[in-house]
Amino acid sequence: MSGTVEAAAGRTPPAGAVAVISSHVARGAVGNRAAVFAIETLGHPVIAVPTVILPWHPGHGAATRIVHDPALFAGFMSDLAGGPFAGEIDAVLSGYIGSPDQVPAIADAVAFLRRRRPGLVFACDPVIGDANGLYVPDEVARAIAGHLVPAADIATPNRFELAWLAGRPLKDNADLIAAARALGPKKVLVTSAFAGATDRTGNLLVTADGALLAEHPAFARVPNGTGDLTAALLVAHLLDGRSEAEALMLATASVYDVLQSTRARRADELTLAADADLLRTPKSKVNATVIEEKSRPAETERVAVK
Repeated sequence: MSGTVEAAAGRTPPAGAVAVISSHVARGAVGNRAAVFAIETLGHPVIAVPTVILPWHPGHGAATRIVHDPALFAGFMSDLAGGPFAGEIDAVLSGYIGSPDQVPAIADAVAFLRRRRPGLVFACDPVIGDANGLYVPDEVARAIAGHLVPAADIATPNRFELAWLAGRPLKDNADLIAAARALGPKKVLVTSAFAGATDRTGNLLVTADGALLAEHPAFARVPNGTGDLTAALLVAHLLDGRSEAEALMLATASVYDVLQSTRARRADELTLAADADLLRTPKSKVNATVIEEKSRPAETERVAVK
């Protein structure tokens, strides 16, 4: 990708830098702690923007929560989008949002960057809830749905988030595909999609031309952060020039391998630092099944990473 913004005088901008906008925890591997590590491990520089600062993620219990002053956050985002290092940014990934006031600042920054860098990719991970319901305030969820998701090139909701965004129950992958297409972004990765058996789970990548499903065995309980990790890996692989199928399979395989390793270590957080090699080169082989294709809607096909 190339853009019209020049880097600071005398500097050559790194290729494929990603601005990651999400939560920061002092301990753990969720939000920016997961996404930044994964993207940098795959060789892409990261500009990290914390939306909220916490000692640990809320799954470990209540803790002090620091959310930035809205005017300061807006100024921060404006500086990044219009400053001397904007020429480094080839992609933006948004995740957990700390307050509804942050959404317009993020949307404005993305719009400004796109005007100056026409090839910019914006990926939105709408981190709003899970099977237990919304875990962000309703106004945050509605702000993400109204401003960030429609502006995205890529969205990565989990199955429950997609149902909330669609405003209706989604009972199978056909429903997920229809809802993903109505969402707006050209690519929608639905995590925790329906798999071929109840002891398996899947990642469903939906585009205008078809849908691919990558499955792996499910775990009864998993640490937080797998959605953040999946979104980050998908974006990084696509920036590397991988095909949609390759990016889907590699991201899925890496997350599964990290989960296996985390469970073996009996850890309560994803063991990313110890498993960086699994992010670069997963051990597991995950195939993708073509479950819908415009030219052959009734057929299925297996795709493998080369």
